[in-house]
Amino acid sequence: MRTLVTGARGKVGVAAVEALVAAGHDVTATDLAPPSFDRPAPDAPAAERVPYVRADLTDAGDVYALVGGFSAGEGQKAGRYDAVVHAGAIPAPGRHAPATVFQNNLGALFNVVEACVRCGVPRLVNISSETVTGFHFAERPWYPVYLPLDEEHPAAPQDPYGLAKHFGEQLCDAAVRRSDLKVLSLRPTWVQNAASYPLNLGPIVADPDAPSLTGWSYVDADDLGDAIVLAAESDIPGHEVLYIAAADTVGGRDLHASWRAAYPDAPTELRPVSRPDASGIDCSKAKRLLGWEPRRSWRDHVGPEPKP
Repeated sequence: MRTLVTGARGKVGVAAVEALVAAGHDVTATDLAPPSFDRPAPDAPAAERVPYVRADLTDAGDVYALVGGFSAGEGQKAGRYDAVVHAGAIPAPGRHAPATVFQNNLGALFNVVEACVRCGVPRLVNISSETVTGFHFAERPWYPVYLPLDEEHPAAPQDPYGLAKHFGEQLCDAAVRRSDLKVLSLRPTWVQNAASYPLNLGPIVADPDAPSLTGWSYVDADDLGDAIVLAAESDIPGHEVLYIAAADTVGGRDLHASWRAAYPDAPTELRPVSRPDASGIDCSKAKRLLGWEPRRSWRDHVGPEPKP
């Protein structure tokens, strides 16, 4: 299957390329990073060995050239892609002006969606975000209506990042109404890889009082890569939104007890879970539609668990 991965030099993009190549797919990568004109080392990661095209996704001409089947170099055939995985975005607010975050992320997705529709790409995997709920980066904080979160939870983003992701899902809704494009929007929670686990999750594992408005959820980048492969290979019609998260909480916390301790005044309904340390995000829909199961944990990289 010929697949284009945008944002291929980022944390999610690298995991997507690696997983798609491991699954036997023909991958072209694109990002803003400069290309190398030397042959990659034989032992280089897949993300550095696949054909790579530098492109600005906010430039419709660049996007149409890519999605329309622009040849990415030696050995790469021109022609329509079977799937596009869109992971190209500024990954959070705060490091760029708000208008830059919003315009870049929503404009890039608009161009990708439009090019997929006009060029006849049958499948788009859109990397959305858990932040559409509005808990992250909110200027006026609010609490989940219930935990664990699922796809039916209200979306009420305030910040430019979460708002662009929310509008992006609506762009995908509009695309499937007017075309045969099939879209899966994946909402990963906080994505971690081997390098980031100690930096990002280590302090939270060590601090039993650390708060988390999404119930101490996270996801391993390789588990997300597996979900991306399943989504790219699927033939689910229309547009579906799926949460992607690890099975457990950061630090193995008891979700209900930790939430009550961290947010004693929150009006959040705590719904039954299958295990005390269940994630604050319910991925039942991804398991049902894709057969996806998270297989990795923070315990593979960080320890020990905090004491009660």
